[in-house]
Amino acid sequence: MSKKNTKYIFVTGGVTSSLGKGIVSASLGLLLKSRGFNVTIQKLDPYINIDPGTLNPYEHGECYVTEDGAETDLDLGHYERYLDAPTSQNNNVTTGKIYQTVIEKERKGDFLGKTVQVIPHITNEIKRRIKILSKQNYDIIITEIGGTVGDIESLPYIETVRQLKWELGEKNSMVIHLTLLPYLASSGELKTKPSQHSVRQLMESGIMADVLVCRTEHKIPKDQRAKLAQFCNVPLDNVIECKDLETIYEVPMYLQKQNFDDVVLKELDLKSDKEADLKDWKSFLKKFQNPKKSVEIALVGKYVSLQDSYISIAEAFKHAGADLETEVKVRWVYSGDLTQENIKETLAGVSGILIAPGFGDRGIEGKVLTAQYARENKVPMLGICLGMQIMTVEFARNVLGYTKANSMEFDTSTEHPVISLMEEQKNVVDKGGTMRLGAWKCTLKNGSKLNDIYGAKNITERHRHRYEFNSDYIGEFEKNGFLATGTNPETGLVEALEMPGHPFYVGVQYHPEYKSTVATPHPLFRAFIKACTSK
Repeated sequence: MSKKNTKYIFVTGGVTSSLGKGIVSASLGLLLKSRGFNVTIQKLDPYINIDPGTLNPYEHGECYVTEDGAETDLDLGHYERYLDAPTSQNNNVTTGKIYQTVIEKERKGDFLGKTVQVIPHITNEIKRRIKILSKQNYDIIITEIGGTVGDIESLPYIETVRQLKWELGEKNSMVIHLTLLPYLASSGELKTKPSQHSVRQLMESGIMADVLVCRTEHKIPKDQRAKLAQFCNVPLDNVIECKDLETIYEVPMYLQKQNFDDVVLKELDLKSDKEADLKDWKSFLKKFQNPKKSVEIALVGKYVSLQDSYISIAEAFKHAGADLETEVKVRWVYSGDLTQENIKETLAGVSGILIAPGFGDRGIEGKVLTAQYARENKVPMLGICLGMQIMTVEFARNVLGYTKANSMEFDTSTEHPVISLMEEQKNVVDKGGTMRLGAWKCTLKNGSKLNDIYGAKNITERHRHRYEFNSDYIGEFEKNGFLATGTNPETGLVEALEMPGHPFYVGVQYHPEYKSTVATPHPLFRAFIKACTSK
């Protein structure tokens, strides 16, 4: 393989949003990585928020957190799950970040009195953000541009791609355009016209698509493929079909069968003697699609009507489940519907319960009832972030006898604040980017369940929260059988609680789901599923 300067791949979308640019980008990244290239993927989001951290999950789904503490788009989770490599704050850029940086520079006088404009100042900042990853010696940087070609919000990004294509020169960059071929049931045919118009709109912005990836419900007939090639100015081999599949994990193989990686390498004038080795990926897929047993786990949360709100948890179940050759069926339970009268019926038949992360007081009492149900009925339970805090509140109320115990997030004047605000958080006014974020160290107690699960004493896990376990109550908790078995070595903050004598009753302040990938399923999810199958 010949080593050259960093090459750039830009992935745009047309016709409609939510076509799966993130999955196509991640699949391409996996294929190129398996060919021996050092690859990373970046997402440019056209909204004006600085980051998704303050967005309601119903707006954009889950907020994904990187090792270095950036609150990012959920697509970065896909990138990490496919590439089995961490991303960083440089892998997600928003219009808000771009404008904030440019305006700060203007206030400092960096532009020497010039009129600050979209071109060149905004586009130059976008270029800087795209190129910043090249300092890490990547062979290929894939940049996914959010939204749809033609959106007003995306125009500065499209213009930046046009400029970069020209500046970088031939064979140093390329554009992959993901589009939709709608199927008309009445006439029984796929229609190419929307895709033609989408490519034309891209051309009006000065960009020629090098590869067309077509989302479709049905196989594309040869004549339709030829028509797309002719009217969209791409070689026939560069029209790639991306049919609806059973699972997103089939996409890399489906694209590889059409020589997608070879097409891309040819466009970038890159050579590799190494064939794409997807043996481990295929092994995962085989086990995932042919489980030997199944288990049903209730996911209790407040955002369950949009399952993308918990996408990393859902995918972590798939990774660990496949590793154990177990199908994990998720029963989505809205915590706001749970009452003392219906909880037994609602959770009947499940082999395990996961209390999901979240913010705010809606649906909290339903989660407290869930923790009590799991503790008293010996149902395996995993509480993540707020889930751990709920387990804490429930234990304080029903075991320690502090009936009005609560988190200060929900009741600032509670008599027993078993969950309290960190001292450094008390004077924080801004909500965005001010929580405990990113990777933090955790020391596990020797001989604890978690120590056994991880096979290590010292671990690091990612965080996203503002409130913490109140250490004043550790003595009472441990005396009554709920042990703090994970703590941060620098701050002494409690990271994990577990209950010996219960089949599996573990609460963690961190988010293990963020570190689960196809290649390395998370040990905590693996242990939890194993406990559920043993029930």
